[in-house]
Amino acid sequence: MAKCDICGKGVSFGIKISHSHRRSNRTFKPNVRRVKAVVDGTPMRINVCTRCLRSGKVSRA
Repeated sequence: MAKCDICGKGVSFGIKISHSHRRSNRTFKPNVRRVKAVVDGTPMRINVCTRCLRSGKVSRA
């Protein structure tokens, strides 16, 4: 799974609990998009999470 190149957000792990309270492992995956952004004055394709896109940390090319 891809990581965000801006904030470094990646996969995190937790526990899924069913109605009968049986526990099993699960993963929380970030919403990562591959976008064309301006990095150091040149347009590049980078992996960015939607939180960074929405907050304006990335300038789209």
